[in-house]
Amino acid sequence: MSDEHWYEDETGSMVRPYTVTRGRTRPSEQHAIDLMSQVTALEPDGAAQPELDHARASLLDLIRRGPRPVAELAADADLPLTVVRVLLGDLAEARLVRIDRPRRVQATGPAADPGLLREIMERLKEL
Repeated sequence: MSDEHWYEDETGSMVRPYTVTRGRTRPSEQHAIDLMSQVTALEPDGAAQPELDHARASLLDLIRRGPRPVAELAADADLPLTVVRVLLGDLAEARLVRIDRPRRVQATGPAADPGLLREIMERLKEL
């Protein structure tokens, strides 16, 4: 028998991601959650607030600090992106957050030149 003890600081979270998401690997179909989707906390509408577990409550606390993209939330929460997407879907269904798709920017000028983009790709391949 070993005298070693594993602590969360040394091993990371003792709770597996699939446990936090109840085995789900993606949010419901009604939520398209892109890496750059902007997430904003919503004010409670006066209805009874759903009871949230630690993972969802912690993520909601991060979102309440200010709107931010999904990728940034995953990094700040130190959770895998797939887990954050599922949790965000749950929070959106509970009407606690709003998830806005990223805005598409029309490229104009040199950045929109297909020849330039091909040249950049070729040079990157050379590296």
